[in-house]
Amino acid sequence: MAAEQTKRKNGRIRQMIEVYRTTKVHDRNLPMALLLVFIAPIVVAVLLAWLLPGGSWISWVLWPVTGVLVGLLLAMIVLGRRAEKVAYQQIAGRPGAVGAVVQGALRRSWRGSEVPVAINRNQDAVYRVVGRGGIVLISEGSFQGTRRMASDEERKIKRALRNVEIVHLYVGSDEEGVPLHQLSRTLNKLKPKLNRNEITAVYNRLVSLQAAPVGIPKGMDPNRVRSQRPR
Repeated sequence: MAAEQTKRKNGRIRQMIEVYRTTKVHDRNLPMALLLVFIAPIVVAVLLAWLLPGGSWISWVLWPVTGVLVGLLLAMIVLGRRAEKVAYQQIAGRPGAVGAVVQGALRRSWRGSEVPVAINRNQDAVYRVVGRGGIVLISEGSFQGTRRMASDEERKIKRALRNVEIVHLYVGSDEEGVPLHQLSRTLNKLKPKLNRNEITAVYNRLVSLQAAPVGIPKGMDPNRVRSQRPR
């Protein structure tokens, strides 16, 4: 049992090292960012141990140790977020990129599929997710090419669910678009409109109305695209 736990721990460490190396290639500021977030809590902890009255040798040990642990935690969080950003920057603009985010990065409060609900010959696609923010239609590809598909999908939904708000998002690099790496954050910032039971009911209703699934755009396999986040 102990040997298995040691093996898993070593595997996680190797994974983090590999994530760091891969991310560093595309993010030159990564080493400095990790160093700053690691050192800052240690400096604050040492200052607290020095400034707080009644300090003893125990506080001089506990405060720095706490600073080190907090620094390690912050470094892991920063590494995970920057690695995720780099990973999505690499696939941004490719067909199926939004599906990869829907499948691998959305929180449990959102439900959806990596398969688009609408797609055209140019591989412009519209995805649908349901969560606390209501029903969200996410367009990928040409803005003009997806407008009509998104409007058609909205009309279909409103015929079945009249009282549920529908939000439109467009993923792209222009001013009207949401960058791919910010899609998950944008969704989670939407104002809550549905509770957990309503999310399940709305999602099941939409699934029951969905026709045969649309094929995933060629040139991209969302199942193989995952954010390089350390575990």
